[in-house]
Amino acid sequence: MQFAKRMEQFADGIFTELLAMKTQQEKAGHTVIDLSVGTPNIPPVERIRRALADAALDPKNYVYAIRDTSALQKAAAVWYKRRYGVELDPETQIESLLGSQEGLTHICLSIIDPGETVLVPDPCYPAFSCGPLVADGRLCYMPLKKENGYLIDFDAIDPEDAKKAKLMIVSYPNNPTTAIAPDSFYEKLIAFAKKYDIIVLHDNAYSDLVFDGHTCGSFLRFPGAIDVGVEFNSLSKTYGMAGARVGFCLGNEKVVRMLKTLKSNMDYGMFLPIQRAAIEAITGDQSCVKETCRAYETRRDLLISLFGQFGWHIDPPAATMFVWAQIPAQFGEDDRAFTRALLEKAQVLVTPGSAFGPHGVGHVRMALVQDEEALREASRRMAETDLFQA
Repeated sequence: MQFAKRMEQFADGIFTELLAMKTQQEKAGHTVIDLSVGTPNIPPVERIRRALADAALDPKNYVYAIRDTSALQKAAAVWYKRRYGVELDPETQIESLLGSQEGLTHICLSIIDPGETVLVPDPCYPAFSCGPLVADGRLCYMPLKKENGYLIDFDAIDPEDAKKAKLMIVSYPNNPTTAIAPDSFYEKLIAFAKKYDIIVLHDNAYSDLVFDGHTCGSFLRFPGAIDVGVEFNSLSKTYGMAGARVGFCLGNEKVVRMLKTLKSNMDYGMFLPIQRAAIEAITGDQSCVKETCRAYETRRDLLISLFGQFGWHIDPPAATMFVWAQIPAQFGEDDRAFTRALLEKAQVLVTPGSAFGPHGVGHVRMALVQDEEALREASRRMAETDLFQA
């Protein structure tokens, strides 16, 4: 058998690899505390679950959706106006996604041709690079450096790469570094995109998981943003609907139209009961969003405090549901060796930073997806190892 050459660029995803490591530990009789995958353990509130359950009991809802219902489109437009102050045409500037992961892959197929350049942050959520690779694009990494606050340095991008670039993927609050971006960053981003005629995709999945009294808005609220790009948003983390796979592409009408056309040839739309649940999530009482944010902030504070007691001093994340941490000095830059050692000695699973790109080397990402009792147990286990001795 012969397969596509593009598959030579891919191995099993990092989370598949980590799951295999976890399974091996569990087969040996160990209980693993999993801080690797950002799958929330905070479920949707009852009103959202009820909307899904009631719609799922209706036999008429088992037909093909084909496309977004007008109710879902209008609800998303109302949501963006209320939450972000952004006005959108429900029919032409909004398209649902079967989760952001699906959208990140498909939108690349609708924008870039083989060999064309995509500017991608480094480190980044793996799908940011996988999507362009599926479309046979050329990746050009934009390093996110701590000394720059993990912001993209537009002046450091090679002008020749910028001229070749057709798409640029940006995300703040950022996964995995947890950084947030000031307004001045978005003004520079829009000017850069206009100068080089680049389509911007801004991933905004964590705008409601921001700590210490700070707030984040939408890329689309800045003048000129809707002329150059789109924003992805997700109900996975904010509303605990990760398994339901609900996301949105919003913004530039031309970009949205091309994605709609592509998806109309690739899927039959979102399951109608899930559309109902999504409508309930974004139009109902929003107090659950603040409660979810407080829960993650409490977990963040506890983790930073507990881990600091045995010598792992970590900068508190400004946002997201993740912690980005430099590994102990004894491991140098080998974050994969540290990940293996932590799992074998403490049965705590984290994600090696190198899985997010070359500039992630020497770090690990931890997801705040365990309750306080589990975080205390993880701390106790790690403190008993020799992994954090100077």
